[in-house]
Amino acid sequence: MKYPVQVLPVHEENSYLLSVVDLPGCQVKAPSIDEGFLLLNDAMSAHLKILVEYGEPIPKAKTIDEHMKLSTTIAPIWALLDFDIVPYLGKSHKINVTLPELLIKQIDDRVTKSSHYKTRSGFIAAACVNELAR
Repeated sequence: MKYPVQVLPVHEENSYLLSVVDLPGCQVKAPSIDEGFLLLNDAMSAHLKILVEYGEPIPKAKTIDEHMKLSTTIAPIWALLDFDIVPYLGKSHKINVTLPELLIKQIDDRVTKSSHYKTRSGFIAAACVNELAR
């Protein structure tokens, strides 16, 4: 899922504050934006693990446009962080799914050509998450 990230310079400290606005409290401070995104991946992972532990739903990501309409911050920098939430959706269960042969071939081709997807099941799970988020 692509989560909007608000990046604010902290001039007094010569650093940046990166916040995943759809996950209240999920933010990091870093000396550079690049380092901030590395730290933010770990922060999001920890944040989502806590939500899952307490049985809370994973918040749906809003668009940057939606956040810009609500933001009172003057001239923030906006970015998108593509974060795989599938591992935080709970225990996996095996199901029997029937799909057309050509569709299975297209899925398998995409999985083998992309480092983003490790398995056919992962691809299908990501597609389902994206469709449900619409």
